Amino acid sequence: MAKPLHEIMLEQGVLTQEQVKRAELAAKQNNISFADAILKFGFATEEQVTMSLAKHFSIPYASKENGILVPEREQNLQEIIPEKFARENMIMPLFLEDDSMAVALLDPTNLFLLENIQLMSGKQIRPFIASKSQLLNAMDLFYSSKNLLDEVMNESAEGVSAEPTGSEEDVEVDSTGFLDLDKPSLSSSQYVKQVNAILRQAIAERASDIHLELFDERVSLRFRIDGSLYERTAPAKEAVNAIISRIKILSKLDIAEKRLPQDGSFTIRYQNRSIEVRVSVCPAVYGEKLVLRILDKGSNEMNIDRLGFEPEQKKAFLEAANLPHGLIFLTGPTGSGKSTTLNAVLTTIRTSELNFMTLEDPVEYKLAGISQVQVKPAIGLTFAAGLRSFLRQDPDVILVGEVRDNETAEACLKAALTGHLVLSTLHTNEALGAVPRLIDMGMEPFLLASSLALVAAQRLVRILCPYCKVPHVPDPATLARIIQEGHLNPQDQHSWTFFKAVGCPKCFGTGFMGRRAIYEVYRMTEDMRNIIYKTQDLVELKRAAVRSGALNLRANGWRKVIRGQTTIDEILSITTADE
Repeated sequence: MAKPLHEIMLEQGVLTQEQVKRAELAAKQNNISFADAILKFGFATEEQVTMSLAKHFSIPYASKENGILVPEREQNLQEIIPEKFARENMIMPLFLEDDSMAVALLDPTNLFLLENIQLMSGKQIRPFIASKSQLLNAMDLFYSSKNLLDEVMNESAEGVSAEPTGSEEDVEVDSTGFLDLDKPSLSSSQYVKQVNAILRQAIAERASDIHLELFDERVSLRFRIDGSLYERTAPAKEAVNAIISRIKILSKLDIAEKRLPQDGSFTIRYQNRSIEVRVSVCPAVYGEKLVLRILDKGSNEMNIDRLGFEPEQKKAFLEAANLPHGLIFLTGPTGSGKSTTLNAVLTTIRTSELNFMTLEDPVEYKLAGISQVQVKPAIGLTFAAGLRSFLRQDPDVILVGEVRDNETAEACLKAALTGHLVLSTLHTNEALGAVPRLIDMGMEPFLLASSLALVAAQRLVRILCPYCKVPHVPDPATLARIIQEGHLNPQDQHSWTFFKAVGCPKCFGTGFMGRRAIYEVYRMTEDMRNIIYKTQDLVELKRAAVRSGALNLRANGWRKVIRGQTTIDEILSITTADE
């Protein structure tokens, strides 16, 4: 008899008895499975739940880490199990062996689906269980055509004509108003096909942004993948205006306005998930420049254990986040993942016993059990105005998307001093740089010293592709530098592993696959509070932080290097020695 799932997760130390009770109650009240309730509360990661389900069902677990969720490309599996069927049923063919076929799927108890797969393939089915996110990533790598964009652009280039720039009838949306990329386009327009091809290819390559711009003699189409821009096959020069008009129609922008910048958005339905696309159109010398930001909420990691914190950093951050009042500031440049980190922290500390409220611009992630407010400066709803109204809503924990001005900084300080925990972000180059920045904004040093609980900074570093990375031996001088800057014990060198990037079809030749954050996290000590109160000397503040034993950005980065997660060059390019 199969052991109950909750018992397995208790034995593994994944859940506590209290979490089991809460999840069972939620599952009963909301008519969902126990596993779904665990994920909803954030008690465990998707992978932990899937591995426990594998033990519960006595079915092998497949993941890219254990090397099983890597389909055999030489066995023509895509002809046996077509992409459409695989995506609709969330299955992934893995390999053929004699008269059987291994298949990874979400629900190995779905006998009807297993029978359908057996009839389709003519093989006995050997089931494996995998998580949804890993299945989707495996499908993207296995089924995505690298030449899709090339094929569409080349086909379009054969006969580009002055077609109309688009109309409302060209916009194919489903009943919810989403652009459905899973369905074939009914339009004969090459421009519609090009837009769809660009979006599909960008999503397949995990791009965060798409840049389309027109120059004097050429067109540039670039995808930002893991923080770097890569050139892709561009449309013909004559097609650019029509493509931009198509995007404007999808975003409900004015297609006739070409002199002023415009911002909009639309939503895609693709591969069983919804993807928001933020649109920015800006007039330039040779024509409008188009930038699309792809917000794939299904791919964002909201589990604090997998963000990149070192154990002592995670402990310090959560201790500060569980204080009844105080200020927490996370610093870093735009696009460094600050919002993801703060939302993961909120998800971790969230409880029905406290009132959580956020004020954001824009609201990127919708969090269960948390009141979220979108800033609208055009009607007077600024960060400062919203924060003042929040204080009348009896909040316990407040997230302010960003402190941009003196008024917002003062409102955050007042909220912290009146018994609220306030989390926010700042644009500074280092964590401790937040202190002089906040004082410049008008915060009194003695009030800041007493209310500031924690300052942190983060950057994103690219993670090596697991399929093509190769071992690397650093030279003695570099190794000595890593030991010194990382505060590492040279006697532990036998356990260190260094790799370098190569590039393969699975990572689209970049050598990297995904990004992780590196952090510096400083809890305020009495020594640091005294410096803020008396001298505000940044150099002294850094020395006090070093004495507290906290890791800076580069030291955190070197720990990821010696574990074989990223490269030496990546850390040197992202951080500086004194950070």
